[in-house]
Amino acid sequence: MSASFTWQVQRFSDLTTTDLYAILALRQAVFVVEQNCPYQDADGSDERAWHLFARSDDGSLVAYARLFAPANEAPYSRIGRVISASSVRRQGLGRELMRRAIDWCRSQAPTAPIRLGAQTYLRAFYQSFGFVEISEEYLEDGIPHVDMERPA
Repeated sequence: MSASFTWQVQRFSDLTTTDLYAILALRQAVFVVEQNCPYQDADGSDERAWHLFARSDDGSLVAYARLFAPANEAPYSRIGRVISASSVRRQGLGRELMRRAIDWCRSQAPTAPIRLGAQTYLRAFYQSFGFVEISEEYLEDGIPHVDMERPA
C-alpha cells in the first residue's frame, strides 16, 4: 500500500453524522449498486456494533467492517459488511482491514471464535486468515454465501 490511511474503530453512538453517512454510502455503493443486490442494509444491528473504517488522505472513506463482540445469544465474535472502495482495491487494503478486524475481535474476546458470512467467491481470501467453512452454501439476498469460523 503506497497511500496512507487513517483507521478508526467506534461505537455507533460515537460516530459523527458525517462518518455514518460515509459508511452507509460506501455500503450502498458496493453491496447495492456495484453488486446489483437490493437489500435492507439498515438492519437494526448497527447500534450494537463497533465500526472499523479507514479514510484516505483526502478524507474519503475507503474501507469498512462491522464488528460484534460475543454476547449471550452468540458466544463468538462476528465480522460483517467487509468492504473496500473500488478505487483502492488490489492494494492490500482488504487484507489490512481483515487483520485489524481480527485483532479487534481478539482484543475483546481472546478465547472466542470469530465468525462471518462470506460471499463464496471470497472463500480463499478468508481461508488465508484461518477461517474454515462451517455451513453448506446458501443464498443471501440472491448471492451465494457460506458461513466461516476462525477458531480461538
